[in-house]
Amino acid sequence: MMNSFSKTVGMFTLLALFLSFHNPSQAQNDATYDDLLGQGQVRTITTAVPFLMIAPDARAGAMGDAGVSTSPDANSMHWNPAKFAFIDKEMGLALNYTPWLRNLVNDINLSYLSGFMRIDELQTVATSLVFFSLGDIQFTDEAGNPQGTYRPSEFAFDIAYARKLGENFSGGIALRYIHSNLTQGQDVGSMETRPGRALAADVSAYYERELDWRNTPATFSAGMNISNIGNKISYSDDINANFIPINLRLGPTLTLDLDEFNSIAFTLDFNKLLVPTPPVYARDSITNAPIINDDGEYVIHSGSDPNRSVVAGMFGSFADAPGGFREELNEITYAAGIEYWYDDQFALRGGYFHEHETKGNRKYFTLGLGLKYNVFGLDFSYIIPVMQRSPLENVLRFSLTFDFDALAAQQDRGQ
Repeated sequence: MMNSFSKTVGMFTLLALFLSFHNPSQAQNDATYDDLLGQGQVRTITTAVPFLMIAPDARAGAMGDAGVSTSPDANSMHWNPAKFAFIDKEMGLALNYTPWLRNLVNDINLSYLSGFMRIDELQTVATSLVFFSLGDIQFTDEAGNPQGTYRPSEFAFDIAYARKLGENFSGGIALRYIHSNLTQGQDVGSMETRPGRALAADVSAYYERELDWRNTPATFSAGMNISNIGNKISYSDDINANFIPINLRLGPTLTLDLDEFNSIAFTLDFNKLLVPTPPVYARDSITNAPIINDDGEYVIHSGSDPNRSVVAGMFGSFADAPGGFREELNEITYAAGIEYWYDDQFALRGGYFHEHETKGNRKYFTLGLGLKYNVFGLDFSYIIPVMQRSPLENVLRFSLTFDFDALAAQQDRGQ
């Protein structure tokens, strides 16, 4: 339990997981998908460790959270590790910071450190660390007596390898350790809890080719990344283990070199979670109570059993929605962005992110800018939600990048 409404955000992840297994979706036995939409029912897919899906860097954050096929940079680990094979630097580092949901809580933040090193012309290795702090939370027992103040947190550590497989194509793989400590060992709702842990992998691909676009030099690129392929996470022996956010991300980018000093890029990302869609559970037509079978399990009215293996959940995620193909399409999010560079020193960016209203209803525009000066680069981004009073209002991202190639060149000139 928490001592204030604002702190409910800090425990939202864990409580949502508990509710997903103890409060099945309501629907009458004859309800259709249109009925559910008419009732305003939300069909959000819930996973553990959703912080893994937060855009960590200001560049992509300014382009609507799109980055699977944009030009490679030090933050490519989150978006598409295969891009590292095409990076034109020998070594780089990026520091990123995001004060998260500051309209609701003033002490939730996400920090991201990422770096890469080229081995040779074909191979690049990279690593990253993301840390998500949920702020201070006051725990109490059932009688309201204070049990201490804790600071729940989650982190993930990655290593990646990318290699060119041809003149225009590369592949990448990343390994990830995930640690989620939401309750500091406290009992939640009379359930004993523990930190959740998982091992996961990303499998990615990237294509890049120079071309002529209506007499303008251009670069076309496309990317694909299946991220967070890993075991389920459990926070307690009293509830089922939960899927982590296994995600399919893909999309194209077109970059136009307008002249010697000006370039502009257009990018588009499509995302779909490869985890089970919550089914609609059957309810008694008179009492509206959930119907339980002889094995003590909730009876599913439509959709598929979400308690299945990781592999079955991934492949079944394309055809398990109670609303059929229409609902499956609604589970795809879209991110579109534009990036303008002047003389590779000043950038303006904008974008838009869209999620269907029954799947979370995140809709927002993004703006940002970037500056490069010798060794350092600085990026900012800002979210403008479509809906008023959105938790995403006033979300800022900050990124600081270090170009070690430029540093080495600067030292050589000084000798």
